[in-house]
Amino acid sequence: MTKDKDFEIFLATVPGLESVLCAEVRLKGFCQPVAVPGGVVIRGGWPEVWRANLWVRGTSRVLARIASFPVVHLSQLDKSAGRVPWQTILRPDIAFRVEASCTASRVYHAGAAAERIGKAITRTLGATQAEDAPVLVRARIEQNICTLSVDTSGELLHRRGYKQAINRAPLRETMAALFLRQCGYNGQEPVLDPMCGSGTFVIEAAEIAARLNPGRARQFAFELLATFDAQAWQTMRAVKSARTPAFHFYGSDRDAGAITMSRANAERAGVQDYATFTQATISTLRPPPGPAGLVIANPPYGTRIGDKQSLLPLYRALGQTLLTHFAGWRVGIVTTEARLAHATGLPFLPPQAPVPHGGLRVSLYQTAPLPEA
Repeated sequence: MTKDKDFEIFLATVPGLESVLCAEVRLKGFCQPVAVPGGVVIRGGWPEVWRANLWVRGTSRVLARIASFPVVHLSQLDKSAGRVPWQTILRPDIAFRVEASCTASRVYHAGAAAERIGKAITRTLGATQAEDAPVLVRARIEQNICTLSVDTSGELLHRRGYKQAINRAPLRETMAALFLRQCGYNGQEPVLDPMCGSGTFVIEAAEIAARLNPGRARQFAFELLATFDAQAWQTMRAVKSARTPAFHFYGSDRDAGAITMSRANAERAGVQDYATFTQATISTLRPPPGPAGLVIANPPYGTRIGDKQSLLPLYRALGQTLLTHFAGWRVGIVTTEARLAHATGLPFLPPQAPVPHGGLRVSLYQTAPLPEA
């Protein structure tokens, strides 16, 4: 792989949201994105890798696929990995680590595979391995084909760089962005989250409307690769796309600590001028002045049967308030249980397929614009 050559780039996401991510990637101008299990594949060079990390809201990591070859035993893996031109990709002065997975292959021991690949890299490049190394090489051995990738993101991309304070069971920013997109949100309407927690939905919506790049405030693993061009990267980052949103964004929560947290996160994200957070209960919730928009919430859903039973009144109160006061607004609710969602009494469209979140499976329930009460 040379610096100018096109190669396959994999943008990972939560299984079940691949088509939503693919729509975002296409909208951001990447050529011929294809949804595949676990993510989206595009083709491009290193500038496209940088741009994907900087621009795309819904991906959790960006992998540069650098080599693929057949392998049926460890010595073959050792030789083939040693023929990869690592000196054009990795730096000898930066430590690396290798992670491997094996599925339906003659080479079935992931630890042994990772060890062979790591030794091949050290032998050909001279770089050292370390458990906490900032550069990660990923090997996927499936059906006797080994695909080698470099994780160009480093820390998962939901870590935007502004959220220092979080509440319990927070929704990741990447997933929030995809749920907003599933609800038809494109930055052209107000958004309200009545159970805002640390402000994730509100801040993501405000950033989308303000055209702020999600990766603007953080660093990436690709900055440590031999392919990195600091001047070209600074030029890319310096392009100003921001605008002042035409609408305002609102979060409320009954917990004063959540409101303090959300305001601080919004200020760090630079969207405090168009995001308002207010301490309020569900029953006192009213629409802000101006046009109708989107109400979206990730209410508590509990992990035990008793928890779910005790949450039914909360969902009923939410539904009653929205049906009474929010005519014309669309609603999106993320929850684990159809029973909890339907306790709202809201006229939901057919639900989306459940997706994994924090060891559970959640679904997005959404409505068309609510009718007059």
